[in-house]
Amino acid sequence: MAMTRIRVGLLPSTQFIVGTLPVPKVKDPETGELATDRETGETLFTLTVFLMEEGRAEQMKITVPQSGLVDGLRQGLPVRLMELFALPWARIFNGQLSDGVAYRVSRLELAGLPQAPEVSESAA
Repeated sequence: MAMTRIRVGLLPSTQFIVGTLPVPKVKDPETGELATDRETGETLFTLTVFLMEEGRAEQMKITVPQSGLVDGLRQGLPVRLMELFALPWARIFNGQLSDGVAYRVSRLELAGLPQAPEVSESAA
């Protein structure tokens, strides 16, 4: 069954900050089986980011494949989310409907940190 994937459009001013570091996504808590990408078989990871846009901040949990993780990732660092998709979901468990939206990205990139101004040799 095909899942609905909705590309998320972002404002140019939107910023993301790492809230929690990536951890492997667990598919089955009873067995400890890890979640994998259906197409590639790659292990999936989840992390929390804070979306900051137009004076508001929202916490988001996102999923990213292992190959999409970037070296040097730390809490509080600004990142770019590449190819952000929303995936609506619904399921019935014990007769109760649960639904929500999952977020998935193809990869993360470290956003440029503000650089200290360079000091020219003549000014030193």
